[in-house]
Amino acid sequence: MKDTHKHQGLRNQLVKTIEEKGILDKNVLTAISNVPRHLFMDSGFVDFAYQDKAFPIAADQTISQPYTVAFQTELLQVKSNHEILEIGTGSGYQTAVLLEMGAKVYTIERQKELFKKTKLFLPKIGYNPKKIIFGDGYKGLPENAPFDGIIVTAGAPFVPNPLLAQLKIGGRLVIPVGDDVQTMTLFIRTSEKDFEKHELGKFRFVPMLKKRS
Repeated sequence: MKDTHKHQGLRNQLVKTIEEKGILDKNVLTAISNVPRHLFMDSGFVDFAYQDKAFPIAADQTISQPYTVAFQTELLQVKSNHEILEIGTGSGYQTAVLLEMGAKVYTIERQKELFKKTKLFLPKIGYNPKKIIFGDGYKGLPENAPFDGIIVTAGAPFVPNPLLAQLKIGGRLVIPVGDDVQTMTLFIRTSEKDFEKHELGKFRFVPMLKKRS
């Protein structure tokens, strides 16, 4: 499948929609306008790719609503060459947005089917994370820590301590916390032992699950 002028036009409309919803970071908006979301979707949903909605993908997971992707990414305050850990690779769409912004992305997926598919797919369309790992996101990635930012793209019943521990001082963890409905939560590491916490509204995510043994 190709990326056409028509697709670019639809992306520009999508960017206007999420801008109207309050996303201000120009780098985030540019990344959303550059990533061909239709390529990340199952064929049955391709015609809806540039609606601001979540859609099903493999393994009972979803591709997040573009506004949610933009909202989480804006909270990360991504700069070029920032090292970002993503928990929940999913379709790879959020990964691609971070890569468009110049981040070095390490991403963990615990659904084997999705992991295999996305690991092959991202490089095929020109997106190359530093690492795509099959594993348990609750543990983070200690061997590559500390990170400038960590983003969790599934609903976490609690905040995993390893993720807080793997932030640089000044680093940001963006995580939706809760069971049925999640509160988008931002932690900013202010010192070795201290974190600022901000709660930023209600969202719905698929649950964050541990790796099956």
